[in-house]
Amino acid sequence: MSMPDSNPNEPERAARALPANLRRDQPLVPIDSVAGRALMAVIAILTFLAALSAGAAVLASRASDQWRGAVSNEMTIQIRPDSHRNIEEDVSRAVALAQALDGIESARAVPKAELDKLLEPWLGTGLDLVELPIPRLIVLRIASGANPDIASFGPALRREVPTAILDDHRLWVRRLSAMAGTIVASGFAIVLLVLTAAALAVAFATRGAMAGSRDSVEVLHFVGADDDFIAREFQSRFIRLGLKGGAFGGLAAIVAIVLLGFVASRWSATPEAEQLQALFGAFEIGWSGYAAVALVAVVVAAIAGLVSRFTVRHYLRMLA
Repeated sequence: MSMPDSNPNEPERAARALPANLRRDQPLVPIDSVAGRALMAVIAILTFLAALSAGAAVLASRASDQWRGAVSNEMTIQIRPDSHRNIEEDVSRAVALAQALDGIESARAVPKAELDKLLEPWLGTGLDLVELPIPRLIVLRIASGANPDIASFGPALRREVPTAILDDHRLWVRRLSAMAGTIVASGFAIVLLVLTAAALAVAFATRGAMAGSRDSVEVLHFVGADDDFIAREFQSRFIRLGLKGGAFGGLAAIVAIVLLGFVASRWSATPEAEQLQALFGAFEIGWSGYAAVALVAVVVAAIAGLVSRFTVRHYLRMLA
């Protein structure tokens, strides 16, 4: 008695009976889908915002270092005009007293023409400032590592030149430090919030992908696949999405920062640009800033992989 011949179309029908995700050469998680492209766009946007926040924090930190470096090594003496005193003699007397103070590297009286030039962005050019009671300034440069006795120098200066006011910039340094610290902390807080939003988006996308592949996951469990194998399939897919979205968002942030620096350099001849440059520097974040932007993109990809893995394993425990 002979056995009936097997139907040659049986393997093909069996393959068609399997879920689409388990057919030959088909990934468990769809590679190119509308949901995947939407998630990649969301990751790119969030990475762009996080990278801009990180770049702004680095920019504020660099500008603060420049401000403190320029201010902490200098002091100024302001000589107010007085109709009963000769202001030029007061300036000369204050310069002599400052030069005699230990720790002062140099004392320079700012010429009146230079002071008038500093007022031009606010008062305009061609004005006669002779009648205006403009104070005279003396810039004192502190020697490196020196600690002048400012507490006793201030009262001594006021006794010799009653119209003189000593400003050691310590108050400004404290305010600049506090402001810069607030900006940097706010920038990193925004980065953390954006990364949290990215993690939540990946978690919801992973649960949606798991729900769409429920039949495939049950078949894999039936044939003996463990949770680690299934989690790795989802993790690798979302890591690739995170890398692509992070790369696009990080590159867009770098382009935006470079364009801002280019625009600032083109406006450098205007008074407004000079004020912005005094506040924020040259809009150059340096290699540390670009490294921070790249790090944000890498962290987004890592978060996408880790969150997807944890979400898949939690989902599989619920199915067990």
